[in-house]
Amino acid sequence: MNWKNKKVLVTGGTGFVGSHLVSRLIELGAEVVTTNLLLEPKSYFAEQKLGEKVAVANVDITDFDAIHDLITKTYPEYIFHLAAQALVDVAFYNPLRTLDSNIMGTVNVLESARLYPKIKGIVVASSDKAYGKTNQKKYIEETPLRGDHPYEVSKSAADLICYSYFKTYGVPVTVSRFGNIYGEGDLNTSRIIPGALIALSRGETLQIRSDGKMVRDYLYVRDVVDGYLMLAENIDKKQGEAYNFGSNETLTVLEVLKTLEKSLGKKIPYKILNQAKNEIPYQSLNFSKIEKAFGWKPKYTITATAEKMRVWYEDILS
Repeated sequence: MNWKNKKVLVTGGTGFVGSHLVSRLIELGAEVVTTNLLLEPKSYFAEQKLGEKVAVANVDITDFDAIHDLITKTYPEYIFHLAAQALVDVAFYNPLRTLDSNIMGTVNVLESARLYPKIKGIVVASSDKAYGKTNQKKYIEETPLRGDHPYEVSKSAADLICYSYFKTYGVPVTVSRFGNIYGEGDLNTSRIIPGALIALSRGETLQIRSDGKMVRDYLYVRDVVDGYLMLAENIDKKQGEAYNFGSNETLTVLEVLKTLEKSLGKKIPYKILNQAKNEIPYQSLNFSKIEKAFGWKPKYTITATAEKMRVWYEDILS
């Protein structure tokens, strides 16, 4: 599909993953509108001066009237819904905001699309957390959604609501579920890769909030953006479905740290805090469905991207 002159709405487009998606859509010639509440001055969006190339609307996705008004005034053909409260720890301490943002924010986007029938496709960004805790080593899309804490429940519920809007109203939506995303622009130091690279840049000891044994898939942000675009471009073929975005790097926190050290040739001192709450010990996604359907698979690795990320973090902090 040719994205040139296509009108696209990206909710949460000033965030870490959203800014990379916006950047790619600009390269492809799309006309992009994004929502924003608070722009981090050192964000990838700000650093790349993306605000000069897209329309930015100060809209909260929990405000239905504002979202509906934005859609009916900007006429998007495609929507990428990325805006969410994305942190497990924040969800523990502020469940109301998390549930409101992640569940009702998704409802507001889907309901607006139902009422504005010119939408050709919606890609909703979900997470491996939607599956909750399971004994399976590799989650498949048919694994039941069993979140049992606020963040996980918010993702399980939003995914089911997407399916409901497709099944009941024919809203052209598809869901992407991914593991831990890393790359330039992630300023959340509670995540292992940005935390390690920022600590390295500052000459500080890395504080690891978990026990260091949590296992996750690690997926580079550009692989995720490629997947989002692939889903949107094939929306006519596979509406109402969910797709896992997995990785060939399924690692513990400490294994990630060792990979970074080896790739960069630098020692990263750390301290185990073991303070993480409601974390799922092991999560990994089987991504054979999207690989078979559209040929998607991860192209990047931590080793291949480590130096580029190190330079970005060093530059942004200088």
